[in-house]
Amino acid sequence: MHVDERGVVAELALKPNASIAPHTNPSLAYFLVIEGGGFVRVGDEQARVAAGEAVVWPPNVVHSAWTELTPMRAIIVEFATRPAEPLELDSGVADSPADAPEEPAEEPAAHPPRVDDGLVSKPAVLPPDRESPDQEPW
Repeated sequence: MHVDERGVVAELALKPNASIAPHTNPSLAYFLVIEGGGFVRVGDEQARVAAGEAVVWPPNVVHSAWTELTPMRAIIVEFATRPAEPLELDSGVADSPADAPEEPAEEPAAHPPRVDDGLVSKPAVLPPDRESPDQEPW
């Protein structure tokens, strides 16, 4: 998946026993599980993930994802590797209020929020709907 200056949002569908090989990339990414579940690795940490959970893949840190017995669908949001160029606004003078340019919208932060490397700890007690007798993650 190529990430340009605008970033990328993509859906990923993994069949049972499928994987995303360990790799790095220069952009921050969020891996949001929307259906099923499986496993992720970030650096040296590994964890089960299930629908409704998310993982942060920091820039330049080895990460991967895989399934075993069940499929998993996820949304991947990769942020831009550099801020987009600002738009040039017309500096002409408006003749009437109807021709006046709109107020510029508040600009988003130039960089994504800072994240620590690794996975966020899971709660000590999982909700009952996240346990299964087959040791699946949901």
